[in-house]
Amino acid sequence: MTYQVGRCQLRELLLKNDMTQVELAEKLSIMPQQIQHYIQNNRVMSLKVAKNISTILNCNIEELYEWIEDGT
Repeated sequence: MTYQVGRCQLRELLLKNDMTQVELAEKLSIMPQQIQHYIQNNRVMSLKVAKNISTILNCNIEELYEWIEDGT
């Protein structure tokens, strides 16, 4: 069984953690626009960024995206 990366869940996770996109970007030392790209699904975050975000937001790395079963 394989999976495809679905919609980014970052917006919901930020709300749950009462954190803004700017605050998260500052903690990661990246531009806020990068966070916006992830939220809008214009870019998929690297494994390194995903691990750092999951640590900051106190969630599992798998929670950052919806995962769609590929059916194979």
